[in-house]
Amino acid sequence: MSVSSPVPVALAQCPDYAPDRLAALVPRLLDATGVAFRPGETVLVKPNLVAAGNPLACTEPAVARAVCAYLLDLGARVVVADSPAFGTADGVARKCGLAQTLAPLGIPVRTLGNPEALRLSFGASIGLSRDALEADRILNLPRLKAHCQMRITAAVKNLFGCVCGMRKAIAHTRFGECDNRFEAMITEVCAALPPVVTLLDGVNAMHESGPRDGSPFALGLLAASANPQALDTALYGLLKLSPADIALWREAIARALPGADPADIAYPLDRPEAFDATGFVVPGILDPVAFRPTRLARGALRRLYAKIS
Repeated sequence: MSVSSPVPVALAQCPDYAPDRLAALVPRLLDATGVAFRPGETVLVKPNLVAAGNPLACTEPAVARAVCAYLLDLGARVVVADSPAFGTADGVARKCGLAQTLAPLGIPVRTLGNPEALRLSFGASIGLSRDALEADRILNLPRLKAHCQMRITAAVKNLFGCVCGMRKAIAHTRFGECDNRFEAMITEVCAALPPVVTLLDGVNAMHESGPRDGSPFALGLLAASANPQALDTALYGLLKLSPADIALWREAIARALPGADPADIAYPLDRPEAFDATGFVVPGILDPVAFRPTRLARGALRRLYAKIS
């Protein structure tokens, strides 16, 4: 599965979210990916706005602000948007402090909409946001988290948020009990999007459970790559996980995707050994991927309430 040239995954030690520290590290990390952002291009900054309540569940506002300020300085047109399965992006962003943090930059938080059918390899389709598809580039901002269904969620899984609204929850129910269809869908959503650069927050990661109700783990890591698969592969190795632990990794290996093999990765900044993940707990027994119909019904009611409140 070797690639013609190594895929850069930039890792940097970052003990906290001090604005000056982030202002220095964000350009260094993004430059190390080899991607040059162009003046005038539309960059969709895609945070993780899964739910308010636990601040670890969402993208850290200070990281998003540093990224947006960097892009604005380069002359990019910055759009910050996500599509939570339940509720609106603006509503979650206000509750987690992201909207208030970005307000001085003049950047609102929007909900990704305008679904367009993406045909999947196994004959089904999923509604992928045209707002995401029409961006020149996506800057993906996940937080490293344990996940009760996927074991770990990072770069590739965060892009599932480009699927519009409750279609994500419905996809859990439709494909969650079918052999590898859920992982295939997420992988194909990632492949259908415009070029993606990921900057991942592992400064304060979430472990033990997740993606909403886990505990903090101070890993002190920021990571960036222009290949979401490679960034995830690097993190799996850092956490001492194997393909047997991660269904999304097995799917990437089965498709021979660049970056799925650790041997394909180069580290232009820090190496994984610089980070101590001792004590980072991932779920042992995973919950079923499929959602029960009652959960879908409750979610639909919450989403309706969010729209009218």
